[in-house]
Formats: sequence, structure tokens, C-alpha cells
Amino acid sequence: MENQSKKEIMFERMKEKKQEVKIVRRIVLIIMLVLLLVVGIVGFRTYYYVTDALKPVDPDSDKVVDIEVPIGSNLDSISELLEKNGLIKDARVYKYYVKFNNQADFQAGTYGLLPSMTLDEITESLKTGKVYREPLFTITVPEGLTIDQIAENVIAKKTPYTAKEFLDKVQDEAYIDELMAKYPDLLTDEIKGKDIRYALEGYLYPATYPFYEEDPSLTLIIEQMIDSTEANVMQYQTVLEEMGKTPHWLLTFASLLEEEATAQADRQTIASVFYNRLEKDMPLQTDPTVLYAMGEHKDRLFNKDYEFEHPYSTYQNKGLPPGPIASAGLASIEAVIDPAHTEYEYFLADSKGVNHFAETYEEHLANQEKYIGN
Repeated sequence: MENQSKKEIMFERMKEKKQEVKIVRRIVLIIMLVLLLVVGIVGFRTYYYVTDALKPVDPDSDKVVDIEVPIGSNLDSISELLEKNGLIKDARVYKYYVKFNNQADFQAGTYGLLPSMTLDEITESLKTGKVYREPLFTITVPEGLTIDQIAENVIAKKTPYTAKEFLDKVQDEAYIDELMAKYPDLLTDEIKGKDIRYALEGYLYPATYPFYEEDPSLTLIIEQMIDSTEANVMQYQTVLEEMGKTPHWLLTFASLLEEEATAQADRQTIASVFYNRLEKDMPLQTDPTVLYAMGEHKDRLFNKDYEFEHPYSTYQNKGLPPGPIASAGLASIEAVIDPAHTEYEYFLADSKGVNHFAETYEEHLANQEKYIGN
């Protein structure tokens, strides 16, 4: 009887375990079914959303939407521009669509696009640079010009405005405040530092700008240049944040390279010199800052010029000047972001404009004797 009782107990326990296993299996099965259902729903919704985003915004629309793609725009900014103007449904989907199809080399310009265009049609237009309107005139701002030079050599000669009208506009405090509100990431309080000569110095990007009306406003002219600066500088925002630097710092540094170098390789090497000197708390001692401080052009600086005391002089002050001393192009901006790695601390240019670099002051003096003489 006792053995039979033990067998019954064991049998009951086995039945309980089998029941538990069945319950566990059912729970696992239900969880798997729920997960598959959730994945299926999410997948279906994602598929539907992406498929819909690949279609034209409005297949029946014949409304032409004019957009301006600034010089130096990247895929992110172009995608956002298209979505903002109602030409595509989703900037992220368009960006991945373009990358998946290995499309690139979009052209800056003014485009007349329709919401009824397919993504392929929009992409092809941006690649070929087809402009639906021909500009009435263009103005070109060369690299390395100061605001005074832009006023005299570009605005006064190529637009209906005088140099004074332009200078008055770029020094209008109320207008500067409006621009700071419009471009908060680019135009920070640094442009209003107490030693800054012009708030917008270095922020008027050097490029060729098309205009589609006979008398464009000064506001339009100025803001087209700032738009281009924003497109070229803010693409490095993440890098600048990692470096603990600002767009103002970048444009200031780049302006020194723009004034000192002629070739891209020189820009990167000169950038390394400046980085090395900054790291060792040495003054940069770059002649263009003295000329900017003096507000005049000279073919040659004399000893008394280097003694000229001014916040912008990097002979009298360590570190970068308070702000840019000219408008820098993309090559100089990129050289700041990606400099050469050298031990150079000195350089000089010979009579042909060729730069010669040195690691020590003794080597620098030898270069002076060899390439410049007395």
C-alpha cells in the first residue's frame, strides 16, 4: 500500500510537470505570436510610410515652386529645403533614397520645381543644375576680401548701391539683431564683441551670386552671402562642438589662412603652424592681422608697424584676433578642420610667394637669410 501511494504521488507530480510545461509552451507561443504581430504591424506601417514618401507630393499640381540651393549645400540641407517647400514628403526618406541610388554632385542654383515631380525628376534637375530662370545679373565676391573691399570693389561696381549704403546697412544695429535672430547658430554674441570692427566681417561668403530682379534689396544681397556661409560652416557644427569651438572661431582662424596661403597644401601646413603656436602660447605673428589693424594696404611691413598696438594685431596679442579679418573660402575652412600634422612653428614667403617652413627659430632665421636677405 505504501509503495502504491508513492507511485500515485510520483504520477501526480509528473502530471503537474506536464501541465506546467504545456502552460509555459502556450505562454511562449502567445508571446511569439504577439511579437510577430507587433513586428508585422510596425513593418507594414514603415513600408506603407516609406512607399508613400517616395511618391510625388501632389501628382496633379502644376504650381511651380522656386527654391534657391546655396553654394556649398550638402544633402541634409537640400533634403530639408525640399521638404520645407512641399516638394518631397520626407527629408530623411529622400536622403536615403539618394544615397541608395548613388546620386551625388547636386548643383547650386535657383530651380522652378513642381510638387507633381517624382523623386527621380527632382534629383535629375538638381544634378544637372538646370535653372528654370536665367539671372539678370551676377556678382562675384572673391576669397580674401574685407567688408570694406566688398563695398568698394563689388557692391559699388556691380549693384545699384554705393559703398556707403552697403557699409551703413552692415553696421545697422537693428539689422544686425534681426540677422542674429534669423541665424542663431551662426551669428552669436561673439560678433558684437567690444573690439570687433564689423559684426559681419568674414560672414559674407566668397562666391558668385545670381539675381533675378533688376534692383535686389541690400537685404537680399547680404543674406544670400550669409546663407552660403551658414551652409558651408554649419556642416561642421558637430566637429566644432567636439572641439569645443564656435563658428566665429572657425571663420576667424580660416580668415588668417585665406590671407596667408595660395595653395590648399599651404593652408593645411600653415594651419598646423598656428595650432602649434597656440598650443605653446606663442603669438601667431601673422602680418595680415597687422595690416587689418592699421586699416591700410602695404607691400611691406617695417619694424614700427609690428609695434602698432591694436586688438587685431597678433604681434601685440596672443591667440586669434577678435574676429575674422576677411571672407574665407571653403578651402581655408576645411584646412582649419583638417590641418597637416607637423612640428613647424615658423614660416615665411619668398618674393615669388612660395612659403618656407621651419621647426626652430634658428631654421627660420636661416630661411630669412636664404629667401629674403636684407
